[in-house]
Amino acid sequence: MEKKLVLIDGNSIAYRAFFALPLLNNDKGVHTNAIYGFTTMLLKILEEEKPTHLLVAFDAGKTTFRHATFTEYKGGRQKTPPELSEQFPFIRDLLDAFGISRYELENYEADDIIGTLSKVADEEGFQVKVISGDKDMTQLASENVTVCITRKGITDMEIYTPEHILEKYGLHPNQIIDMKGLMGDQSDNIPGVPGVGEKTAIKLLKEFETLEGLLSSIDQVSGAKLKDKLSEFKDQAIMSKQLATITREAPVEVVLPAIEYSGYSYEKVKSIFKELGFNSLLEKMEPSGTERQEVELEEIQFEIAKEITEEMLTDNASLYVEILEDNYHLAPILGLAIVNANGKYFFETDIAVHSPLFKEWAEDESKSKIVYDAKGTEVSLRKRDIHLKGIQFDLLVASYLLNPSESLDDISSVARRYNEVNIQSNDEFYGKGAKRSVPGKEEIADHIVRKAIILEKLSGKLEDELKENQQYELFHDLEMPLSLILADMESAGIKVDVGRLKKMNEELAAKLIKLESKIHQLAGEHFNINSPKQLGVILFEKLGLSSGKKTKTGYSTSADVLEKLADDHEIIREILDYRQLGKLQSTYIEGLLKVVHPNTDKVHTRFNQVLAQTGRLSSIDPNLQNIPIRLEEGRKIRQAFIPSEEDWVIFAADYSQIELRVLAHIAKDEKLIQAFKDDLDIHTKTAMEVFHVSADDVTSNMRRHAKAVNFGIVYGISDFGLSQSLNITRREAGLFIERYLESYPGVKHYMEDSVKVAKQQGFVTTILQRRRYLPEITSRNFNIRSFAERTAMNTPIQGSAADIIKKAMIDMADRLQSEKLQSRLLLQVHDELIFEAPKDEIEKLKEIVPDVMENAVELSVPLKVDYSYGPTWFDAK
Repeated sequence: MEKKLVLIDGNSIAYRAFFALPLLNNDKGVHTNAIYGFTTMLLKILEEEKPTHLLVAFDAGKTTFRHATFTEYKGGRQKTPPELSEQFPFIRDLLDAFGISRYELENYEADDIIGTLSKVADEEGFQVKVISGDKDMTQLASENVTVCITRKGITDMEIYTPEHILEKYGLHPNQIIDMKGLMGDQSDNIPGVPGVGEKTAIKLLKEFETLEGLLSSIDQVSGAKLKDKLSEFKDQAIMSKQLATITREAPVEVVLPAIEYSGYSYEKVKSIFKELGFNSLLEKMEPSGTERQEVELEEIQFEIAKEITEEMLTDNASLYVEILEDNYHLAPILGLAIVNANGKYFFETDIAVHSPLFKEWAEDESKSKIVYDAKGTEVSLRKRDIHLKGIQFDLLVASYLLNPSESLDDISSVARRYNEVNIQSNDEFYGKGAKRSVPGKEEIADHIVRKAIILEKLSGKLEDELKENQQYELFHDLEMPLSLILADMESAGIKVDVGRLKKMNEELAAKLIKLESKIHQLAGEHFNINSPKQLGVILFEKLGLSSGKKTKTGYSTSADVLEKLADDHEIIREILDYRQLGKLQSTYIEGLLKVVHPNTDKVHTRFNQVLAQTGRLSSIDPNLQNIPIRLEEGRKIRQAFIPSEEDWVIFAADYSQIELRVLAHIAKDEKLIQAFKDDLDIHTKTAMEVFHVSADDVTSNMRRHAKAVNFGIVYGISDFGLSQSLNITRREAGLFIERYLESYPGVKHYMEDSVKVAKQQGFVTTILQRRRYLPEITSRNFNIRSFAERTAMNTPIQGSAADIIKKAMIDMADRLQSEKLQSRLLLQVHDELIFEAPKDEIEKLKEIVPDVMENAVELSVPLKVDYSYGPTWFDAK
């Protein structure tokens, strides 16, 4: 068995966790945000890494041997907040409960403990993972030592291997200390050489390799000013390198066998979690092993029905249909449960779906029903020729609207949030992964009836919460009817011309062969283009293209590296095309062919209604919202989507610049509103405002810049983001954004007000009262807080656009029905609706589709819809 050691920098991770999360208190008044964040990270590491050996290192005190060299070492740091200091004892208790070794050493830092143990473990053949928030640790990376540095919060890590360090800096791990010697480190108060930043340090080390090599060859350095600085601060640079060097020979008394890790005691962890108030984490944990857990639950009384009678099928009933797999289009129904005033009943699938009484009740609009996942339930029953009607409440959709950031694995997630614990999750009941199994009928019946009981117990409570939040109309009038429209769309599917797809596959295969031949010709030899190692040798050794130094595994041939070399040699563009076409063939064409129904030649995507916090729909199995259309070959894939009937066409309609129109409305910006009312080209108008020119003087480049900032503002773009997209300096981008906000003061006020509102109430809303909670908006961590502020600005815009198209889908379904048209809505792709329609209904669609979509909601600016149609989805664009 491979030995794996995980070494965690305790102070660094606790510090990161503290500033990543808002201040939390348990019922005893103890601050717990650092403990909670630390624990979250710890659970993730245990699950993903499965270490055989584990240790958390802590700093022993404020002074270390480095202070003898430089008394001001770490001198600029602020005092540790008392709210964090009080949490360290609990973190240590938590580690003890998990059975994890911890260690600190007088006069040394946690870095030195980790540096020493990682070296010993490396020499003994361990695979080592170092977890820290301190980039100094990257100097420890080797073939067997990987350093994971937290970047956003505490669970998002950047993985540093020698290859990654070479790709990122063009340096080897042992040169990190040379780089710190030159540039210093403000966070540790390491001075370095004044005026030398990271870029200069890297450039110098690429030429002279080490700090000592550089300082002994100062005369060869170009630039008089830099030479002078290096000469003047030579001793300071050497001292800075010493300070930045992690010692790997610390007198650590811990030996590797002593930190072996064999798992934790669930009961011990459970005890401290309860003390800390970590109920949500406790729910996610389970005793070790993935087999189904025998858990003692309070007994319930129910009937396993051998036949269905009328008393079982009343009004106001909770109906739960058990579909174990995510893809309900393919999954079997394991059983059904109904709970009503007369009793609690379980039905085997065959008994229910073959019962005329059940079918009549299910399809009776007047018989109200409470369900969990109306869309999935309806699609599954429809496959059995039962069209579910009379759905009064959907617990899944209601829970999503109330807590859009919380992932809902199954109904037990909702139950436990409301302290209903007399139920197991599917993972607990069926087991996970290879250990997953379906138990006997009586156990299944008990499990499913408990779910129906939860529906009965919680529906009223969630309904009251929705009303309290002014979200009941959003739930009842928008999301509930939408779920059944999506069920219709999923069940109908969209037809695929399999022959056309196969032909495209052949055409792409031929293009790939041709490209391969051309690449080999340009290279002057045959090699495996898909092998980065072989490709690196061809590009950087044989053809002599510029690159970083060679690593143990070869050269980097990632897309961003190749893009920078695109003008250096003809072969680069051919390789990039080869990769794009290869992905198109494998991911999209071959991927689509795998999911086409063999009897109907249709694909039945699933629309996820309860995932995106903005309210947007997404599409999976297959994802039809993500077919790449920037590449001509990608666009052509849409040629394979055709109507399912003879003499029908595909009709597509999409909103024009809907998010900018929503921005104008929400921001109440007079200039933007007037521009849309006058039907001006909004990008030209913005260019006129920002560059102070007339419409005739707006160049294509000015318009391009204006377009980038128009759409960027919607997503809270930064000067850095804009500079990257337009290939201009950050200063130019910053000035551009500044001029934009001066030109549209309403937008500026909206951006400021949305952040204020989010800080005051903890959430932002869309025009239809969809909420997004933003607890991170008060974070002390600048990056996390900034992300939350951008989210506060763009969620009302994106979310309102999502609300509008959802409302249009509902109105469209009603209109098609009232006009008695055969036309069908097939897909929603962001701001676009795709229909299939008889040719003789096209004129009617040209009239009613824009009418319905443009009048879905009333804004202070007109909504505008463009449409087109043709024999395929490709032609309808």
